[in-house]
Formats: sequence, C-alpha cells, structure tokens
Amino acid sequence: KWVDWDNSILPVRIYILDVTDTWKRLDESTGLSTKHDCLVEYEVESCAATGVTNDGCIDRKRVSLSFPTGGNVVYGAAHQHTGGIGSTLYGEDGRVICSSIPTYGDGKEAGNEAGYIVGMSTCYPQPGSVMISDGEILVLESNYSSAQRHTGVMGLFYILVADPSPKPNSSLQAPVGNA
Repeated sequence: KWVDWDNSILPVRIYILDVTDTWKRLDESTGLSTKHDCLVEYEVESCAATGVTNDGCIDRKRVSLSFPTGGNVVYGAAHQHTGGIGSTLYGEDGRVICSSIPTYGDGKEAGNEAGYIVGMSTCYPQPGSVMISDGEILVLESNYSSAQRHTGVMGLFYILVADPSPKPNSSLQAPVGNA
C-alpha cells in the first residue's frame, strides 16, 4: 500500500556493531575508509580456568568504534547467547546510548527454553533525545558470566539511526506563474 509522503518520515540507517571488530582506518587523514575484521563469535573462558576471580567471574569485552554518519538513535538492542548478562553502547563522552539486558527462559516450551536467552531488552528513545555525531567514537561493551566456559558467544549490538529532522525553511515560496 502506498503512503502519502510526510515530512516527518526520515530515512533510517541500520548498523550492526560487533564487539570483536578490530577496525582500522585506512586513511588516517579523513577516517572515512575503514577495514573491519570481525570474528562474530568468540569464547569466554571460565574464571576457574584463568585463575582470575577478582572481577566476580564476569568477562567484559570492549571495543571502540568510529561512527561514520550521525543522527538520532530510534532503536537499539543487543544480541547475546547463553551466559550473556548484558551489553551497553556508550557515547564518546561516556553517556549511555542504550543498554540491553537478556531475558532467560524458565520453561520447556518453544520460546521459553530454561537456561537460554529468549529475548533482549530494547531501547526506543524519544525522537531527537539520543544523538550520535558524525565521526563520534562509540564504545561497545558486552558482558558474559565466566562462571563456566562458553563457546560461540556473540556480542552484537543493533542500532537504527535516523537522519536529523530537517529544519523548516520559511523562506521557500511557491513559484509564481508567468503573467
């Protein structure tokens, strides 16, 4: 079905951020061209195996990512696997852009499997309330329990970013026909 154009409808860009991304700028002067090297999946060793227990058996993985084109965040959610305890996306100034916490199932039926992540909390900020600037350095943090070893875990974060709302231009006038 066609919908009439409305000036409040704005294009949205979809970004999938990966905590394993070891991106590099190819052109240091502009930073516009980058090379990404994502593992997508990684392993979390148990704190007993590593001998490190002073962190409460939490595996924290962080990565800094340069955001290409800014705008208004309109949606955000993380993707984690069993053992996940939450993920947060931070702005360059340390502000929380979005935090996403898992929901674990407690049953036997499909969609509520006990011990497995069956959902992640989402962020739907008020339009214009959460902005990301062009070139801003974001920090993605993904946290997993390391009480036991986990393989094939993920630390993805999905965000949808809308272009800033255009400012009304009161100086525009309808063309005048030739008389």
